Amino acid sequence: MQHDVTILSTFLAYIVVMLSIGIYSYLGTKNLSDYLLGGRRLNCFTTALSAGASDMSGWLLLGLPGLAYATGVQASWLALGLLIGTYINWKFVAYRLREFTAALGDSITLSEYFENRFEDRSHIIRIVTAIFILIFFLFYTSSGLVAGGKLFESVFGLPYIWAVTVGALAVIIYTFLGGFTAVCLTDCIQGLLMFLALIAVPIVAIIHQGGWDATFQAMKSVDPAMLNPFRTVEGETFTFISIVSLVAWGLGYFGQPHILARFMAITSSDKIKRARMIAMWWVFIGMFGALLVGFSGIGGLEVVLKGPDTEKVFIKLIELLLHPIPAGICLAAILAAIMSTADSQLLVSSSALTEDVYKPFIRKNASQNELVWVGRGTVILIAAIAFIIAMDPENKVLDLVAYAWAGFGATFGPAILLSLFWKRMTRMGAIAGIVSGGVMVVVWKQLQGGIFELYEIVPGFMVSIIFIVTVSLISKPPENIEGKVNF
Repeated sequence: MQHDVTILSTFLAYIVVMLSIGIYSYLGTKNLSDYLLGGRRLNCFTTALSAGASDMSGWLLLGLPGLAYATGVQASWLALGLLIGTYINWKFVAYRLREFTAALGDSITLSEYFENRFEDRSHIIRIVTAIFILIFFLFYTSSGLVAGGKLFESVFGLPYIWAVTVGALAVIIYTFLGGFTAVCLTDCIQGLLMFLALIAVPIVAIIHQGGWDATFQAMKSVDPAMLNPFRTVEGETFTFISIVSLVAWGLGYFGQPHILARFMAITSSDKIKRARMIAMWWVFIGMFGALLVGFSGIGGLEVVLKGPDTEKVFIKLIELLLHPIPAGICLAAILAAIMSTADSQLLVSSSALTEDVYKPFIRKNASQNELVWVGRGTVILIAAIAFIIAMDPENKVLDLVAYAWAGFGATFGPAILLSLFWKRMTRMGAIAGIVSGGVMVVVWKQLQGGIFELYEIVPGFMVSIIFIVTVSLISKPPENIEGKVNF
């Protein structure tokens, strides 16, 4: 009983701090730019940790450890792809995106950037972008609510529906109040919590088992394939398609609106290099720790986890090994991971409806105060729909994230990359690439067997590039783009 009270007290203290930040940020929110992009005032440290925390979400503490627990070192292919993708995104996309969005009409959303980049006075590209953002963020946000449900269900024994409700309300309240500033400040704290938990828990678990050798021997005793990156736990060869599918997660970074928003919001593009160094160390250590959590759980847990429950390996290790106070802090880190991404997704979805639909098509003369409140209202709307999707307790966090990640990566990734590096890209090429990439992901996901086992981001990404290049070359070149930005 005392154990539960201590953990509950830690959770409540954490939530109170997050809500306090929301109220503080609410007082400083004066206009839509403040609410959606924080007035472009992020420092490099906040940018780095906020980008990492909003990127990794609950899947870093639940999904990736669960995959490592179930498959062994094969999960390292996924971590490798994400590490490479993170670096390329920071190295080649961050600086240009910050410069381009500021130069092209001070764009504060991806939709607005595309519209200004291609001088789309028809607003078609803005509408298309907003539609795909809303579709895929519904699944992404629901993954966070599922992760929150699993956390509260496992720790406090709440019925699944109530567990999901508690997590959803916590995220909605401070996102509703403080917008982007609250999201980034809380992300910074949440990123530090996640970082500490992913260092502490695997170290304690490995020491508890008797060291590295004992941990790997436990993996080998369950199935020798656990230590072979080219063999599955069923004894079959890990196929080329399987490896490519895991590594290809790295392609998703170039199209994630909630990550790209951090690049757009940093106070100066000159600070991106330092932010990149901080972000890369955070991601590397975080993913390595997540893998070790899964590995150490194979021999460290008394009960074998199966199916969706494999994603509870981090929670079970904490409950088994840690004193209630550090356990409460580490469990709060899981809640931090969930909230740090769900809040960002709600905010980007809100911006898609407010900035890209309501403002240009419903109320062109709306005041800044009205737009901020419309943005807050859409946060609640999107959260409610995601809540409905999250009601199935059989949902796996990693599966929901994989679908949304592929959707964003293939829909916007090629369009972002080519728009930043290829001045010949046209409005029609952008529209064709966005639509073809998104549709390909949805269609490919429905097919099974053979080549269709390939992760849907790969065909979606390829098709989008082909459409962008082909349509751009046969359509009228853009005018005056070189006078606005430096290619």
